[in-house]
Amino acid sequence: MDRHPVQCIEGFPLSDFQVLDSVERVIAQSRSVLFHPDKVSPAILNWGNTVATSSSWEHPCHFFDDTQESVRWIFSLDVLNHCFWPERGEPVWTVIYKGEPYSGYWGLAASLKRAQEWGFPITDPHFLADVNAEDLAKIFSGEGRIPMFEQRLGNLREAGSIILSELGSDLMSLFDSASGSSAVRLVTTIVSHFPSFRDEAFYGGQRVYLWKRAQLFASDLSNAFGGKKWGKFRDLEQLTAFADYKLPQVLRELGIISYIPELAARVDALEHLQPGSEEEVEIRAITVWAVEEIKKEFQGRGYKLTSPQVDNWLWQLGQLDAFRKRPYHRCRTIFY
Repeated sequence: MDRHPVQCIEGFPLSDFQVLDSVERVIAQSRSVLFHPDKVSPAILNWGNTVATSSSWEHPCHFFDDTQESVRWIFSLDVLNHCFWPERGEPVWTVIYKGEPYSGYWGLAASLKRAQEWGFPITDPHFLADVNAEDLAKIFSGEGRIPMFEQRLGNLREAGSIILSELGSDLMSLFDSASGSSAVRLVTTIVSHFPSFRDEAFYGGQRVYLWKRAQLFASDLSNAFGGKKWGKFRDLEQLTAFADYKLPQVLRELGIISYIPELAARVDALEHLQPGSEEEVEIRAITVWAVEEIKKEFQGRGYKLTSPQVDNWLWQLGQLDAFRKRPYHRCRTIFY
């Protein structure tokens, strides 16, 4: 029996994982973002040789000790894993860890690993629930200031409070309700408990489920534990892409997606898009859909890839200058 049974999220049955169904409705109505399936095969021909069928968690900025503490550390990481880009003219937030500079996601990971070494109990829900701004500022200390500091502070407090009040003071109780083997169930359980993971929007009067960070948590566990222990999932292939701002930038350079001129001009001018706006939802939904089509093309060529692996391939391409010719879309949000 589930220790913390959850029936639905605002009317959404947890027995269903409707991310793809919900984004498909966006594809049918999209007005500002276009999907070009004929560009998928050329992209794989030109860049598919760089795809990795496996990924490693090993990195100087990642913590891993093969115990439950690693699960808790990864959760804290994914609570905070969103929106690192600076405003125009502001310095890029950068953390120095063991003499090396890190920014963006790696800056976040470095700051949490460094904090752990400094003695901050960043996996303890009691600490998270009451973390103060001074301590968090020290944890994130470096050049510049991490964007959305106040929202990150609030999300940590929310996470700690919910673990204490709803999960018996132990994050690991999630794995009782998730049975420790279903990535889909883990994702829906995370989303049901933690509002900061409830990455959803309305489009055409219907709810769109994207759930970027909740899905990323399951995928991170799989990578960290090598598909064993708390990273052993029977249905990892059901997860979708983690729709963020880097993947659409890469898909646009590959020609797989395009923006109508008005939206292209706004993105290229670094104009902020409103979270949940029609254009922003279209960008993210079509990103998820495009990754599914890319996965099918890879599979047709003999590659046994999941959507998270295709996501990782695109993210790695996004680190190359060739895919940074035009900017990514700007949207201040806690969801990616």
